[in-house]
Amino acid sequence: MTTTLPLSNKVAFIQGGSRGIGAATVKRLARDGAAVAFTYSQSADSAQALVHEVEAAGGRALAIRADSASEQAIRSAIGEAVKTFGKLDILVNNAGVLAVAPIEEFSIDDLDRTLNINVRSVVIASQEAARNMNNDGRIINIGSTNADRMPFAGGAVYAMSKAALVGLTKGLARDLGPRGITVNNLQPGPVDTEMNPDNTDFADSLKPIMALGRYGKVEEIASFVAYLAGPEAGYITGASLMIDGGFSA
Repeated sequence: MTTTLPLSNKVAFIQGGSRGIGAATVKRLARDGAAVAFTYSQSADSAQALVHEVEAAGGRALAIRADSASEQAIRSAIGEAVKTFGKLDILVNNAGVLAVAPIEEFSIDDLDRTLNINVRSVVIASQEAARNMNNDGRIINIGSTNADRMPFAGGAVYAMSKAALVGLTKGLARDLGPRGITVNNLQPGPVDTEMNPDNTDFADSLKPIMALGRYGKVEEIASFVAYLAGPEAGYITGASLMIDGGFSA
């Protein structure tokens, strides 16, 4: 008996897909049958290695160098993905930066970069994707549990940027609902990545706050993205969904 993969014949675009949660999502969506284009900003070797890994497993992937702070780069990358794979069904907005400092010392340059990448790029990518997306598509924003809970000093601007995605998600769900396009905001807690590794004093300070007492794995986040991208999640939209090990409980 032949089993149809849940994302067969779908095309996904992941903004910020070369490492961490993004790379795990590229692999998971490809495993589930989607052709996946993703952006990266620096390491071409790592991005191409990810493409080769997906292709070796029988999938299709495309790496596109693009700065998420650049409007034109985002629009061009989505256009390249559509030209290469013929359409667009799924957008995952994963690009993000984290700057931490007391508010008295927080630089305006860091403020602008945080808002440009964590918020502005999501708006631009969602706009461009909506112009190219088939009806019944999926937009998935990668937010943060810090939108609801910021338990340490210095994270005010980051928390603000992720809280902005909550309102944006609700509004986009209304805008795109008539086309059957769902828009959701996934809010991970601490996850073991290069940006926030599991083996630091900072990580050890967070684990006691969490109901499960451990960091999440990138594969766990990717599995939730895959569910929201798939056919069984068609009645979920406008939602901000926690996957944080009880960090916010």
